[in-house]
Amino acid sequence: MTTIAQIHADFLSGKDNALALVERQIDKVNDANGEGSRTFLSLSADAARFAATQSQKRIDDGSARPLEGITVSIKDLFDVAGEVTGAGSTVLRSRPVATLDAPVVARLRAAGAIPFGRTNMVEFAFSGVGINPHFGTPRAAWGRTADGGGRVPGGSSSGAGVSVADGMCVAALGSDTGGSVRIPAAFNGLVGFKPTAYRVPVLGAIPLSFLHDSVGPLATSVNCCARIDAVLADDTYSPLPAPSLSAVRLLNPLGTLWSELDPEVEFACQRAIETLRSKGATVVDARCDALEELFREASALPEQRIIGRLAETFDWHKAHMNVDGVGYDPRVWKRILLAADVTRGEMSQAIAFLRVWKHKMHDALAGFDAFVTPTVACIPPEIAPLIASDDLFFKTNPLILRNTAWVNMMDGCALTLPCHAHGSAPVGLQLVGRHSLDHALLALGAACETALGAR
Repeated sequence: MTTIAQIHADFLSGKDNALALVERQIDKVNDANGEGSRTFLSLSADAARFAATQSQKRIDDGSARPLEGITVSIKDLFDVAGEVTGAGSTVLRSRPVATLDAPVVARLRAAGAIPFGRTNMVEFAFSGVGINPHFGTPRAAWGRTADGGGRVPGGSSSGAGVSVADGMCVAALGSDTGGSVRIPAAFNGLVGFKPTAYRVPVLGAIPLSFLHDSVGPLATSVNCCARIDAVLADDTYSPLPAPSLSAVRLLNPLGTLWSELDPEVEFACQRAIETLRSKGATVVDARCDALEELFREASALPEQRIIGRLAETFDWHKAHMNVDGVGYDPRVWKRILLAADVTRGEMSQAIAFLRVWKHKMHDALAGFDAFVTPTVACIPPEIAPLIASDDLFFKTNPLILRNTAWVNMMDGCALTLPCHAHGSAPVGLQLVGRHSLDHALLALGAACETALGAR
């Protein structure tokens, strides 16, 4: 997989040009034997070609911007001027087109990136699995079979992950409320970055949770994610310093996050951690009491602990939609309805619990640079059984989300790195940093990426 830095080098040397890149990617999207029809809900090829032509002019005259000519697919959650924002649903398709770009889309455009099609997603971003019964489910890059079978891409930014993994675009814009950037990145052998939520605006995006929504990139390297994150956050990009791993201290929280793992996940993550140790990192294996408290309380009293974000979702749909379930994915509708009877008191209890718990989690990181954990407990499951069985789906979804959703609850920043052997089932290793220490986490991620022999 090619990085943004390499693409720009090829543009400058004349080895490649922006329009040629776009043409190749349009061909991949339109390939009848590929995943384009399930990955993209729409793509304006002529608009992409025009933008590429303008980018090439800037490259040629020396006025290139930070992401000049870089194609970035846009999750169907974000407003793009002149397009309908559908959130992976059919019930919103009659909405008026957006009159303005969402701020994150506007920032990408201003930095020279080419918004490259609207990607498929879980309806209203309400699952970590990646299935969409309305528009089809793009197959993960690994495990496809000649008879059309395959494995889930991870959600909710399902099309985002496949669009990058299949080379249909350079990078993707996703949202992450409980892992929706990190899960599809892990399931497709990519890097995915969840920033501290406040750093990147969520305006112009259909919400899932006002408490936990964040916006981040999926790409082929940590450096690519850092370049895009700088644009999304309206920061100035500077090359990532590569900290010596001999000065790095990581906390590996034993307990729930290491339970019920697929053998491939346990093997790859344990091997990755041992590799980091061999390169000089100090990795402390220890129980994190605050994290186990969350899982214990969430299991015992879900209505009082984690139902808060579900209640937010119900309230948004009640305010903006005719909440009768007609036209919804039944599995999404079932989860929305879980909040129909949530009381104001229960919401207050959930918010109060999380307020105190966030401090406990940040205290747990005292003396450490980051948590290190498996990103997802399993490798991508097969699509067909999950479509066929509600019981299997509702058993699998929380397992897929388990290792990522707590990061949003503590409002930390997080990065997933591919750590599997080439050709084997995709596995992600997750690094989780404190609130607002995004730059430090990205620098740490780049050092770990190098140590693991990643791209």
